[in-house]
Amino acid sequence: MSEPQNFANHGKIVPAFHFFIVPVLAINLLIHIYQLFRLPAFSPLVVWNGIFGVLLAAALLTLAFLARLFALGVQDRVIRLEERLRYQQLLPEDIQPRINEFTINQLVALRFASEAELPGLARKVLSDNVGDRKTIKRLIQNWRADYQRI
Repeated sequence: MSEPQNFANHGKIVPAFHFFIVPVLAINLLIHIYQLFRLPAFSPLVVWNGIFGVLLAAALLTLAFLARLFALGVQDRVIRLEERLRYQQLLPEDIQPRINEFTINQLVALRFASEAELPGLARKVLSDNVGDRKTIKRLIQNWRADYQRI
């Protein structure tokens, strides 16, 4: 955490996942595909083993991506809960009845808004129906860092 978090640097890279697991599994899949087409078709068993190797390699790569997506999905649900509690404390009374109108994308993006900036941004997001996470994050002027993300 050498520099403060902001829109440009808030994306999280997990080196073990992004630079080791995914590349190794992707190379494994490519090797199995290559080997399948290089196999001499001596027997159906050899061909079926080659096909199964490709399927297994594809399944492992898919598993890695799904594990990441599932973790991010759970994180988003926790953020939804945290932000709804935060909104009850910070939003003016005229917006509080609309807290449940915020979508998960809006809540996830607005979590970076500072306490002072949140009421105005929340009002704008609801009135203009801004739903894209990146668009909302770009509207934030005073960034509230989140260093405990998955």
